[in-house]
Amino acid sequence: MRNYPRNSPLAAGRALALMLIADGNVCASEIRVLKQLDAEGRLGLPPGGLDVVLRDLCEDLMMGGQCTGSLLASLDAQALRSLMDEVSNERLRDEVMSLAQAAASADQHFADAEAFVLGAACRYWSIAPSRQQPTAGVI
Repeated sequence: MRNYPRNSPLAAGRALALMLIADGNVCASEIRVLKQLDAEGRLGLPPGGLDVVLRDLCEDLMMGGQCTGSLLASLDAQALRSLMDEVSNERLRDEVMSLAQAAASADQHFADAEAFVLGAACRYWSIAPSRQQPTAGVI
């Protein structure tokens, strides 16, 4: 797995990308919402940067022999913590969580895998659990 500088746009982008691929399906509505919210700009990524980070994450998971069907089965707790630890800045964590929640709500379905990854982020980042769920009524 690649290492990114702590609190870099790449590290924040990868945390968001991890949440996007958690359920195994990055749908057009999720991408559309992230573009509308200027996710790349908010994280400090250049235009097209989120696509690159998303591709790189998928490559890393496949190259590391960690892709065994589902993301939850392929990424152990230590690797997940390591990825989350790369984002320690509170403002950046809030941006990632806000964008992840918007993306998770975009397709009108909050998958168990999305809940798992958002919950892990809440635990690792000491964010109140009530913030891990997308806006009520959107699911």
